[in-house]
Amino acid sequence: MERDLVLALYDEYADSVYRVALGYLRAPCDAQDAVQSVFCKLLERELTVYPGRERAFLTKLTINHCKNQLAAAKRRAPAALDELELPAEPEDRVLWHAVMALPEKYRLVVVLHCLEGYSFAEIAGFLHITPSAVSMRLHRARKILSEELGRD
Repeated sequence: MERDLVLALYDEYADSVYRVALGYLRAPCDAQDAVQSVFCKLLERELTVYPGRERAFLTKLTINHCKNQLAAAKRRAPAALDELELPAEPEDRVLWHAVMALPEKYRLVVVLHCLEGYSFAEIAGFLHITPSAVSMRLHRARKILSEELGRD
């Protein structure tokens, strides 16, 4: 892929790729490495990114990269939540900690739907589950969060 196109994609989607990677890997430094690896893959390989599908393509590439990283490393215990780059507002920090403490299958759905804005059908395609399973996981994640935080 051409360097200028990859740089344009990086400028537009690097933050989104970072958030998805952070949802999987939980450590900011690992998520930054994942962002770099994803965009390096675009430079090194002959990958076709269809116009209008760039975000979905990069999200799927990021998810696959993160799954490979987790499988290869047989991950150690997750990094301390204090090391994460947290939102500025104190109320948001509590919510961020609660989301990051969710089990992986719920955390990923929350990150992809609430932070990235993907539909249930898109998330289902990324995670190879049904849209109703996405809906149920999001429902259960919200229930866990409301019990922990004591609000909606």
